[in-house]
Amino acid sequence: MIYHTMIVSFDRPLPDSELNQYLSDIEQVMVDTGLVQSFAARRHLPVPGEEAIPALIATAIVHIGVADMDTLAKAFTAPGLHEAIGRWQSRHPYRVAWANHEVLA
Repeated sequence: MIYHTMIVSFDRPLPDSELNQYLSDIEQVMVDTGLVQSFAARRHLPVPGEEAIPALIATAIVHIGVADMDTLAKAFTAPGLHEAIGRWQSRHPYRVAWANHEVLA
């Protein structure tokens, strides 16, 4: 099993309803591929003072599990993925950092 963990950081705060819709849209596109074995997304839990740290601070974390690296590569070409990303980027710009890894336990 390979995991693709994304740290998603929107440039400006989003209303809860907008963040929920973003996460739902990404989940739907990924699950619709039939390649995803697991999907989880959670909001970042801020710590007081973290905004003073020069780092990419998450708005949300997305964790996707697939069978192997070939499957992950196929998932990146999912129909609708780039359209969903483009739609959200045009409305609410954001940055993403990610790591592909095996189970963390």
